[in-house]
Amino acid sequence: MSTLPPLAARLRGVASSPVRDLLALLERPNVLSFAGGLPAPELFDLDGLREAYARVLAGPGARLALQYAPTEGNLELRTRVAERLTRRGLPTEPGDLLITTGSQQALTLVTTALLDPGAVVAVEEPTYLAALQSFQLAGARLVTVPGDEQGVDPDALADVVARHRPALFYTVPTFANPTGRTLPASRRAAVARIASAGGVRVVEDDPYGELRYRGAPVLPLASTSDDVFYLGSFSKIGAPGLRLGWVRSPADARPALVVAKQAADLHTSTIDQAAAAAYFGVADLDGHVARLQDAYRERRDAMIAALPGTLPPGSRWTDPDGGMFVWVRLPDGFDAASLLPTALAHDVAFVPGAPFYAGEPDRATLRLSFTTNTPDEIREGMRRLGAALGVHAAATT
Repeated sequence: MSTLPPLAARLRGVASSPVRDLLALLERPNVLSFAGGLPAPELFDLDGLREAYARVLAGPGARLALQYAPTEGNLELRTRVAERLTRRGLPTEPGDLLITTGSQQALTLVTTALLDPGAVVAVEEPTYLAALQSFQLAGARLVTVPGDEQGVDPDALADVVARHRPALFYTVPTFANPTGRTLPASRRAAVARIASAGGVRVVEDDPYGELRYRGAPVLPLASTSDDVFYLGSFSKIGAPGLRLGWVRSPADARPALVVAKQAADLHTSTIDQAAAAAYFGVADLDGHVARLQDAYRERRDAMIAALPGTLPPGSRWTDPDGGMFVWVRLPDGFDAASLLPTALAHDVAFVPGAPFYAGEPDRATLRLSFTTNTPDEIREGMRRLGAALGVHAAATT
């Protein structure tokens, strides 16, 4: 009997996402989950999207919408996205954009185009765990950049650039996943200067930027430099099941991204792109986003108001201006991963913070998402979490 070759070595050390694993809990109707960064399904514009698909499939280009298509993406959709980005302060032309199968694929394509095995990647600490997976799968060596309540520290980034010479720096500067923090404009300019001087590519991941609940918008980091890869998504303001994202890239890297996408999937779903373009063309997307902002603001406020009565004394948490997440640090001695089974026994879920760290994790941290549950459900979930914390503390003392 022949022995089959082993699986690829590059998968070793790339852990499964605990968020994806916890999504199975959605099948348990009694669990109130603060784990996944999911948009609220009851807020999807179901009628508008249904009409967009019907319009495309009933129109003169119906058969073309079911055919193979250019790798770069639907021109009308790229035009709509470019116009929207320009209105948000990031001047963009359709030719600057590549449509991707979700912004996660955009990150994968950038990784494929820019990184050889052994390349150094600088990341915020903590950061989006699927980005860590992507870089690890590429065989990159990760170095961390510390920050504070305002996000990444430019001086720390300058030190990392000088000592490690990273090929790229990955950041989620607006309503960061997992912390919810937003990098102020002065730091964005400093990050761009440091990266440019050090010959470092910057990848700005911005899936949450339009979900602002207070304060004035901050221009994308990409508006300060032509060398930034800007990743966007329809998932948080539209529907994640469409799997539509985009990357606005520097001109010199665009051909490599196109080749990487051709090798990955030829092109993103033609019919989904056509329907999204039709939706952009007739829907009141600004009005829809405003409704999302109103609903999520109320849910964020409910969670923030409940935390003082839920968490043990000495806990700290972020109070984000937008996005989907509150980042919690429990007092010293707590381990969020060991707390999770007790929480699940109380029918409430969260994500332990350790997987978001590329370096030594802070095991007392956890991430809570407030978007998927109503304010009443959030208050009940916080009650359950408080009960779980009490049981866990009693069992470990």
